[in-house]
Amino acid sequence: MEGFGASSPKLVNVRVLVAPDKFKGTASAAEATAALIAGLQALGHEAIACPLADGGEGLLDVLGGANRTTTVTGPLGDPVQAEWRLDGRSAVIEMARASGLELIGGAEQNDPVAASTYGTGELLAAALDAGAKKILVGLGGSATTDGGLGALRALEPVHRLRGVELNVACDVGIRFVEAAQVFAPQKGATPAQVKLLQGRLERLVQVYENDYGVQVADLVGGGAAGGLAGGLACLGASLLSGFDLVADFLGLDELIESVDLVVTGEGFLDAESFDGKVVGGVTDLSHRLGVAVVAVVGEAFDAAQSLVPTVSLVEQFGRDRAMSDTLACLREVAQVAVEQSSSQRVNESDS
Repeated sequence: MEGFGASSPKLVNVRVLVAPDKFKGTASAAEATAALIAGLQALGHEAIACPLADGGEGLLDVLGGANRTTTVTGPLGDPVQAEWRLDGRSAVIEMARASGLELIGGAEQNDPVAASTYGTGELLAAALDAGAKKILVGLGGSATTDGGLGALRALEPVHRLRGVELNVACDVGIRFVEAAQVFAPQKGATPAQVKLLQGRLERLVQVYENDYGVQVADLVGGGAAGGLAGGLACLGASLLSGFDLVADFLGLDELIESVDLVVTGEGFLDAESFDGKVVGGVTDLSHRLGVAVVAVVGEAFDAAQSLVPTVSLVEQFGRDRAMSDTLACLREVAQVAVEQSSSQRVNESDS
């Protein structure tokens, strides 16, 4: 494309914070960040790396990476090697590493009724055995809709969690009883299986109230990861915004205040991107702090582009190349992103 090789004199020395989520299926958050930074630096701009996650897949990487591996039971019963992190007495776990859909090859290979979070419970037990007193569990990418029952069974006796701070990073706000209807079809469930899973969750509401004294039916966020969030809430877990947790840990507000432009992004931009997700969180924070922000995305849907200036790889390069050569596209599109921000600042100064 024309114009990628030279930057306008007005745009020299722009200081940029690069803070995307993953481009699911084509690039991790770290890979996307590195590609965007390479493009920006080639144009003479200063760039700061800050790959992000919203509490789901990628949380472990942005919080320091794995340094432990434990063999646990996968979602359909096969053993899997699940990585996690222990730093002193603090542990970080991604449920997708133990009970994730990708572990079994996607929705087509899943048995949505049989899929269990037992392995996630085993991973939590491993953290407890290692002496963890503070555990953060990232939800997202699950194969399961078992309401967390498998995890709770693996953790028995649950009094082991006494004196342990258990936090759950959620990226969705659905209620416990909504988990089957909203997300089970994405995990391969047929309409009949969705109905079965829905009934199972409704029965678990009463079981959990009887056994733990916790009412999970209308718990906001309790439906995350097929109800695992609600199950862990029965053990005293706090359900927290995954994006807010990551932003606080990384000092994101201070980083944004230190730059002229923020470039965020993800694979698919739609209305859900502004409901507890990375792009929406970064956009809101940048607006509050008065810093220009641009989203570089694989593809944009709905009216999402009206909420943040957007550069779409599909529009710039076509779908085939955007999907097959994502990192090269991200490197090349850096100039367009900076030009978008320049137009944004000019428009704001004229208003």
